[in-house]
Amino acid sequence: MDPKMNVGSAGYQEFRNAWPVVLAAMFGIGLGLSPVPFYTIGMLAPELNKAFGWQFGSMMVGVSIMTAIVLVASPAVGWLADRYGVRRVALISVLLFGLSFMAFALGNGDIRLFYVTWGVTALFGAGTLPVTWTRAVANRFETRKGLALGLSLLGTGIFGFAIKPLTAWLIAAHGWRTAYVVVGALPLVVALPIAYFGFHDAGMRGASLLERRASDAARRAATPGMSLAEAARDWRFWLIAVACVLISFAVGGPIPNMENILRVAGFAPSDVVGLVALIGLSVIVGRILGGWLIDRFWAPGVAWLMLSLPALACWQLATGAMDMNTARLAVFLFGFAAGVEYDLIAFLVARYFGMKNYGAIYGALYAFFALGAGAGPVVFGRVFDKTGSYSSILLTAGVLFVVGASLLLPLGRYRRFAPIASPVAPSAVRESLQQAPATASECPLR
Repeated sequence: MDPKMNVGSAGYQEFRNAWPVVLAAMFGIGLGLSPVPFYTIGMLAPELNKAFGWQFGSMMVGVSIMTAIVLVASPAVGWLADRYGVRRVALISVLLFGLSFMAFALGNGDIRLFYVTWGVTALFGAGTLPVTWTRAVANRFETRKGLALGLSLLGTGIFGFAIKPLTAWLIAAHGWRTAYVVVGALPLVVALPIAYFGFHDAGMRGASLLERRASDAARRAATPGMSLAEAARDWRFWLIAVACVLISFAVGGPIPNMENILRVAGFAPSDVVGLVALIGLSVIVGRILGGWLIDRFWAPGVAWLMLSLPALACWQLATGAMDMNTARLAVFLFGFAAGVEYDLIAFLVARYFGMKNYGAIYGALYAFFALGAGAGPVVFGRVFDKTGSYSSILLTAGVLFVVGASLLLPLGRYRRFAPIASPVAPSAVRESLQQAPATASECPLR
């Protein structure tokens, strides 16, 4: 039989069995900490300025606080996901994130309370970051791992595209406090039920708490791959980490400032609205196309091509001499790069470090990603405040795109991690626990 037919059949079977996990991850990520505060702050900040007189720069400190919390929390969340299971961490975090985001509506004019709310939201919402959701997806898929991860991360593009106009409508119709409450309720009424019924890691749906604990211990022993300490001693880890900082800075800096970048370039406000909406759509394209490509071709090579293209967009925006079509292409390339980067990190972790401690390793690398993404908007804003132009920092971002993507090329061939133990069904775990609870050593990969 043609090997390609076997691969296609295996990929179909993976999606047939695990599509609820992908769907739950899509909604969980899309209505989580990663996109929601990032895409709504630009709409809500002018209202807070009117209500309390806060300066925009002072409000952006909240983004920096969120980034600082994520730098600390994401490795811890990865460890918790490895230790207690991604389902438990994700469900609790979705609930607490929604409630803490709604707490922004209680603002009383004291900006210190505003900052505290940012910190609490980041701490409670860290479990909604891709590190938890992609763990279960990566466990469920092998043949179509890249496409599955891309579809899971599609939520950031879908909700990034939809949440800006939704927030604007809520503000216009009911005020900024209601906007915070409604947007914060979305994870509770949409993402949480879908995750509760559809988000299960491999092999343990319907198992008891005791069985899950036994499975956790056995999974760590049976799953091939590297520990976080082993990964941290590997030069590939640090190469990916540096690439994450550079690429996330180059992507994260222009996107929140895009409205102002286009305004400075001479575009009318009505044109700017239409252009910025392309970001969410291009993120979706990047997610799907990037996932499809890295399943079929060497991921670092795909990344080099797809993440070097936005350097042209940086150059186009820096010159300021653009017509509408050129601007559309530039904005599209930024969103396209944002769509590629998330699932690329998840894929590289699985292929180069294995699944044994995927959550902890992904969380550690995500901290580097957050460092660049958090610093980018602030640096872009300060450069504009001092010079009245984004040209110099856009050209710098263009260089960082190429350098960051090029750093991935020396990673070499994917590692192969041989299976340590064969998975068994949950029923076998029950029998093992009944016969010898203290010595149960084999259970399915979670």
